[in-house]
Amino acid sequence: MANLKEVKQRITSVVSTQQITKAMKMVSAAKLRRAQDRIVQMRPYSQKLTAILNNVSASSEGSADIVYAQKRDVKKVLIIPITSDKGLCGAFNSNIIKATNAAIRQQFEGKEITILPLGKKAFEAFKKTDYTLVDQFYGVFLDLSFDVVREAAEFAMNGFAAGDYDQVTLVYNEFKNVATQIVQTEQFLPMAKEETEEEEATAETDYILEPSRAYIIEELVPTSLKIQVYKAVLESNASEHGARMTAMDKATENAGELLKELRLMYNRTRQAAITNEILEIVAGANALEGS
Repeated sequence: MANLKEVKQRITSVVSTQQITKAMKMVSAAKLRRAQDRIVQMRPYSQKLTAILNNVSASSEGSADIVYAQKRDVKKVLIIPITSDKGLCGAFNSNIIKATNAAIRQQFEGKEITILPLGKKAFEAFKKTDYTLVDQFYGVFLDLSFDVVREAAEFAMNGFAAGDYDQVTLVYNEFKNVATQIVQTEQFLPMAKEETEEEEATAETDYILEPSRAYIIEELVPTSLKIQVYKAVLESNASEHGARMTAMDKATENAGELLKELRLMYNRTRQAAITNEILEIVAGANALEGS
């Protein structure tokens, strides 16, 4: 049986860990509120922009010359996995890494793979592989803003337009609620027409385009694509804080259960030590009487 000193040290250690997990849960809750507000505000804008783009480019003359919609034989693929910079958020990061590896095995077997990680954990995971790694943008979460994400989106878009990549894929966690994050493997380029309720509602809208349809598409398409990447990053950011909040809440509960067991062990050990001391005193007294 462990001695009292060892058990007491373990109790002190668990109490300290529990205080840390409680603090991390509160910090994540505060960050989650802000991150959730950002993604909730972004979703309607992104959906409406996509719906307008689909409506405007529905005719053949509107979509034929869109460089980002050109489909080619897929030989070179750029994958953009979006993770966090820090751990202690359950399976949040490992799910993205697993989904990326699964996509490579199942969809892009034998293709030339390039990884553009967004988030330090993705960078650390894929720098150990043999895939070509773009290491310019993995620090986007140090100062998360549209301008920072836009640079990464432009890199992917320019590479696709130049023929460096035949397909670009996003892998990220979609935020549903605090306890639920859904891993999405989404084709970014070439553009895929999305069938959405918003699109159906605006399918018959007759837009007046100035100065021309071609000019509008030329300006709207790049903006829409950058917004799409930014939305994925915001989804991942909100998912990260939700996952960390859940993980820290569970860790705090586990620490509480462990404390109960350790305190029970401490009391039993203490009681056993006291009993042994009493027995030793009685045995010594009996020995003195006998002598």
